[in-house]
Amino acid sequence: MSAAELLSGSIQEAAAALDDRTVSSLELTQAALARVAETDGRLGAFLAVTPERALDAARASDARRARGDARGPLDGVPVALKDIFLTQGVPTTAGSRILEGYVPPYDATVVERLQAAGAVSLGKLNMDEFAMGSSNENSAYKPCHNPWDLARTPGGSSGGSAAAVAARQVFGTLGTDTGGSIREPAAFCGVVGVKPTYGRVSRFGVIAFASSLDQPGPFGKTVADAALLLGAVAGHDPRDATSSTRPVDDYLAGLEGGAAGLRVGVPREWFQEGLEPGVERAVRGALAAYERLGAKLVEVSLPHAKYAVAAYYLIAPAEASSNLARYDGVRYGLRAKASALKEMYAETREQGFGPEPKRRIMLGTYALSAGYYDAYYLRAQKVRTLIRRDFDEAFARCDVVAGPVTPTAAFRLGEKVDDPLQMYLADIYTIPCNLAALPGLSLPCGLHEGQGLPVGLQLVGRPFDEATLLRAARALEREQGPLPAPAGV
Repeated sequence: MSAAELLSGSIQEAAAALDDRTVSSLELTQAALARVAETDGRLGAFLAVTPERALDAARASDARRARGDARGPLDGVPVALKDIFLTQGVPTTAGSRILEGYVPPYDATVVERLQAAGAVSLGKLNMDEFAMGSSNENSAYKPCHNPWDLARTPGGSSGGSAAAVAARQVFGTLGTDTGGSIREPAAFCGVVGVKPTYGRVSRFGVIAFASSLDQPGPFGKTVADAALLLGAVAGHDPRDATSSTRPVDDYLAGLEGGAAGLRVGVPREWFQEGLEPGVERAVRGALAAYERLGAKLVEVSLPHAKYAVAAYYLIAPAEASSNLARYDGVRYGLRAKASALKEMYAETREQGFGPEPKRRIMLGTYALSAGYYDAYYLRAQKVRTLIRRDFDEAFARCDVVAGPVTPTAAFRLGEKVDDPLQMYLADIYTIPCNLAALPGLSLPCGLHEGQGLPVGLQLVGRPFDEATLLRAARALEREQGPLPAPAGV
């Protein structure tokens, strides 16, 4: 099998070819770089490509294999990173002009761990500015396009991460999920995306949006690919105070355990007005497949889920207003020319931030201001507690909760850009998972009957039970088979 043919396969297939010496990491990496050069002018998935670094890493991987010293299945496999992870020596912008040209002096923990596993990074991927958005149109540099239809969004904020995997530019990527920013792009682009339990993967070196919600996670073509990537980056990190010390499961060990006996919770609130019929049919078809596989469908209720978007858009902007206060032109990033310090602060932030970060900074600053904290931010935190209790009660009756990822398939670029509320509602099914700090997963479950676009099934699990989510997802993946390759690029 040629390197170009291998790009359409899985990480496991690439690893087997590398082990058999039927292909080298250098050949794979050259093929991936050629694929990026061929397609990314239309796709816009990359903000920075680092060919020299990638080729050096590939040569080092081949040398390890020649010595019989391979580091595992990711060794020599081309991947890429959302431009929110600090990467030593590589420009890291978080999709924002305010960090244009910023070159970090150290690596994020997840970057270190991928390098330790031998993965070959091709560069940094497009995203909504500071991870604020659901369409990748908030990138300060360029929009990203959906490989299934270049006129449509790949989802956000990790749009580049999903698009690069779907377009067969790389085998796997990392993104972050604050309110759905892994699961929504995975659903729109027809790939697998995992949002781990909060604290499962270190946030050290991740440019912060909302610190109590942000969580890094993987994208892959298959469930096994996502499991491999998650296993490589998960685990305690003393540099992140919110990182869990709980041991990491072997996510591949039980992956083929099937769905027999699994209790699948179906929230009645996720199948009401607003869900597009084509999406509902695909999701219902996936639920019926679980029944055929021996799982039991259990109706559950998440009565406070209807308040999740409102609560999220108080909590997340409040944390963003605090986190983004550091971008003042003094320490790093953009510095506007001005004759006085206050003027420099104001001009730097005016020139550096796009409309969406400005909108969220203002929302958050208002919610935290004197006289409004109790009425808004504190009340939103109480709603967050109620949403977590809803899930606790649901998990007393089921092992996983299943439903749609988004109300629609991928919408057209520009369709919602002038209507922030409609854009925010794209995350109506994903936000509760973040507020409750639970693991969530998006798995392709078919194509939209009317549009021919991918539809994602969302699975939500108990805290730190990613292994059950992955096993359940693999059972459905095996039953339904893979989606065809996208024809847009």
